Amino acid sequence: MASRVLSTKLFVPPQRPQSVPRIRLIDRLSDGRAAGRKLTLVAAPAGFGKTTVVSEWVADVKAREPDVRVAWISLDEGDNDPSRFLSYLLAALERPPALAANSPKSILTELINEIDQAPSSTILILDDFQWIEGAAVRDVVTYLLEHQSSALHVVIASRSDPLLPLARLRGKGELAELRAADLRFTPDESATFLNQMMGLGLSAVEIDALESRTEGWVAGLQLAALSMREHSDSTAFIEAFTGSNRFVIDYLGEEVLQGQPEPVRSFLLHTAFLERMCASLCDALTGRTDSGEMLDALERDNLFVVPLDDKRRWYRYHHLFADVLRARSLREDRDRADDLHRLASTWHEEHDLPGDAIAYALSAHDFLRAAHLIERSLPDMRRRRQDTTLIAWLKLLPDDTTRRLPVLRAFSAWSMFVAGNFDGADRRFSEVEASVTSDDGHDSMPGPELTKLPATIAAYRAAIAQARGDIDGTERHARRALALSLPDDHLSRGAGGGLLGLVLWAKGDLEAAVPTFREAMASLEVAGHLTDAISGTVVMMDMLTVQGRRLAAGDAYERAVSLAAAAGEGWTIDLQPGRSELSREENDLASATSILEAGPTPGAHAGVPENRHRWFIAMSRLKEAEGDLDAATVLLDQAEQLYLPGYFPDTRSIAAMRTRIWIKQNRLADAGAWAAENAISPDDDPAYMREFHHITLARLLIARFRSHHVAADIADATRLLDKLLAAAETGGRGGSMNEILVLQSLAFEAQGRLLEAIAPLRKALLLAEPEGYVRLFTDEGTPMATLLDEAGRRAILPEYVRRLRRSFPPSGDASGVEAAESLSPRELAVLEMLATELTGPQIARELFVSLNTLRTHTKHIFEKLAVSTRPAAVRRAREQGLI
Repeated sequence: MASRVLSTKLFVPPQRPQSVPRIRLIDRLSDGRAAGRKLTLVAAPAGFGKTTVVSEWVADVKAREPDVRVAWISLDEGDNDPSRFLSYLLAALERPPALAANSPKSILTELINEIDQAPSSTILILDDFQWIEGAAVRDVVTYLLEHQSSALHVVIASRSDPLLPLARLRGKGELAELRAADLRFTPDESATFLNQMMGLGLSAVEIDALESRTEGWVAGLQLAALSMREHSDSTAFIEAFTGSNRFVIDYLGEEVLQGQPEPVRSFLLHTAFLERMCASLCDALTGRTDSGEMLDALERDNLFVVPLDDKRRWYRYHHLFADVLRARSLREDRDRADDLHRLASTWHEEHDLPGDAIAYALSAHDFLRAAHLIERSLPDMRRRRQDTTLIAWLKLLPDDTTRRLPVLRAFSAWSMFVAGNFDGADRRFSEVEASVTSDDGHDSMPGPELTKLPATIAAYRAAIAQARGDIDGTERHARRALALSLPDDHLSRGAGGGLLGLVLWAKGDLEAAVPTFREAMASLEVAGHLTDAISGTVVMMDMLTVQGRRLAAGDAYERAVSLAAAAGEGWTIDLQPGRSELSREENDLASATSILEAGPTPGAHAGVPENRHRWFIAMSRLKEAEGDLDAATVLLDQAEQLYLPGYFPDTRSIAAMRTRIWIKQNRLADAGAWAAENAISPDDDPAYMREFHHITLARLLIARFRSHHVAADIADATRLLDKLLAAAETGGRGGSMNEILVLQSLAFEAQGRLLEAIAPLRKALLLAEPEGYVRLFTDEGTPMATLLDEAGRRAILPEYVRRLRRSFPPSGDASGVEAAESLSPRELAVLEMLATELTGPQIARELFVSLNTLRTHTKHIFEKLAVSTRPAAVRRAREQGLI
């Protein structure tokens, strides 16, 4: 039972044959777009012709600009679910539906960029916006309005002013508005409609009277015209009604209904509750076999029937007329209403429209049927992340119904956990487990979801334990989820295995964590949860980096990108920082920077909120490599503001990263204060969750010894590093071992004990060379350069050591002069562009070369100038008069 987009919601309503040309309003709408307004708001009560005017304007625009792209969405109450809203937005803009699994801001970022780069402009119409009450969807629209380019114009039609930043848009001159006063028929338009369109032949006095009674209200005039067809005394009829719009619509609606032949009247009352209708559906509710002909006749007679597609297959009633019909139908036979809703639910279920089937079952008060339909829809909707809709449905079910439905009850417990009610979720899961084995039985339908329920609950309990920081509880429940999972229960195996992998990572057992987590991500991929599988690569890359397996981390990145592309998900936002870090470690700082700069605006658009800070950390690392420590610190401050704790272990705190920069800046007192505040001591027993902190402390102790020559500092550093190395080796953490070995060699070098420094350095080189590490050594500056020179004299991995030695900044001002003279004309052209503020991709476009070709030129320039960063290359070029 797959959830899908209804194409009828994306159909631009056609121009009606019996409609009055609204040239003045079409001009107003065109003026707003031409003036560069971001938004046009068409706001008026029901029946003022908002949809008709906007659709006529669209037709006018298309006639003048055939290439303009028009995206129309007819909204309803269900679109308060942000996932569903975004699915329709993507469909309207003809973008891949799989993209809807991403975060809202990442989706909008890609859409905004695509619209901006498209060859023609785009118009987005959001009709019936009054249905949008959820803050999440309003935030999506607000974000779109605030960041859209001039290539996009948004039109919102609504019965009320939407809760959007209208005042701000109005103040900045970015809002055009049409209100009820603008939409009312003028006297001339009223005359045209009544006499030319409806053929009533009224006198000028009668037209004025009717226009005055209705105040130019379009729906009122239309209903009055239909009613007057049955009255010979038009003057008496006009004088017979007055009052508010609600009174007029009720009065006139009843007049229209009473004037219809019995077959038509019966058809109208039986189909009144349908939000959308086609011939087959109407046949199911009325018992007729000619509903198609009836719908055609209703449209011809202008009886408030609106076509929803150009094939005239789907229709709806005008909202106001539907209200009248429904009220009359309920007055005549309330029980019939439930029966009709039930029939509609059955028809939609049979036609693979589960969302509508559920909605009609709920309206029929057939709660058990609705519950069973929801249970069957659960896997697909969870995969599509339409939890908001699921939760809304559950709230409409009586507690007595859900209490006997363990599958739904388990999901409601999960929703309690997501809302932060851990204890309540725990209790409800216990209720569910008891109900499954109770002698009283339960009402859940037999099937995969019920069979998988024990494993599902175990995985949910593991997530709760993880959120509480209960590592042992997380492991216990995760292992239970795996033990209970059936071979084809890929979702439970993925969830349980993923949480177990995170536990093993937190414990520092990377040799077990990596294969466990990799297998879990493969299970999620098979289960169809591609977004989770792809975003899990961020975790996998972190784990592999801790293991010292840089090449495997790169492979994981490339596979995730391929998977995203194959699934139609054009995003690698969360993965970019990790890929940039891999390039940074290779000392390819230009590529590392380009990877970050090529993505969307940083921070706010990460696919997973818990990853928003990673871009700033990656950029901070680049600034640190370039020697701009102040900029690196500012970026860490920004990262800290965005950081959100999540499921992943926080093994490298931002505060500790900042402390490492302080050490480089010789702010040793600040670094010492950090150690004291976090109770970090060389006497601590090694624990992986504090390993990064302890390595940072070792750096501080070595720096203090260099500065103050206190023997106790270097002794503490040596003792601490020995403990850390043993623990890292036991846990299979090759990346940690690399850094610890480097620090051991630096500790000996600080004491002038070069011969003893070579032994740990040799081990570090042997571990690092197959994985291509460079910055691991280069970041340590002159002391490491001295050690590498010694390693070179001892012929330790000579080619690798020479390559590492070349990565260090030159020691003399004359370095690179001879090599600089060998720069090719193309390299000189690239060098001139490097001195500008253009990004790598922008330079490539300016020079008409690929980004890879530009990177090759840049690498050659760096080698010839004996530099490792773009700023350094520009400085060297200016010193030598090259630019």
